[in-house]
Amino acid sequence: MTYRVYSGPRGSESISPLEKDQHLFKEFNLLDEAMSWARHVNESGRVTLLIEGDDGTRLTKQQVAAALQHPEAREAQAQRI
Repeated sequence: MTYRVYSGPRGSESISPLEKDQHLFKEFNLLDEAMSWARHVNESGRVTLLIEGDDGTRLTKQQVAAALQHPEAREAQAQRI
């Protein structure tokens, strides 16, 4: 399974399916890895615009932000450190 994390500069709007080819992305084999990268992107002054997987997974900018703010996600990240 492959998950693509699309990112852009802070303040960027969500992207439509037609705009995906105009944005940078990084691929991961696991959704957890993609979410970890999304956290890194968001903490480094950029923003995650979309996470999309071959399995039909599609997380928008708002859904990614909400997932990264979820208490369980913060606990899991803290345990990795």
